[in-house]
Amino acid sequence: MNKRLKERQRQEKQREKAAKRQERNAIKGDRPDVPPGVDPDIAHIVPGPQPVEEDPLAVVP
Repeated sequence: MNKRLKERQRQEKQREKAAKRQERNAIKGDRPDVPPGVDPDIAHIVPGPQPVEEDPLAVVP
């Protein structure tokens, strides 16, 4: 009895993993194409000094 339950749980987990895998593959297919030689992780970063952000905790004298 315990062995059957364990096997059923294993099969259910495999089904869930397959569904997640299909979902990830569908999301990957929806991504826009990136030109060759461009890293999408750093494409939006501008080199050089960055603008100073206001510090919300700074005390104004």
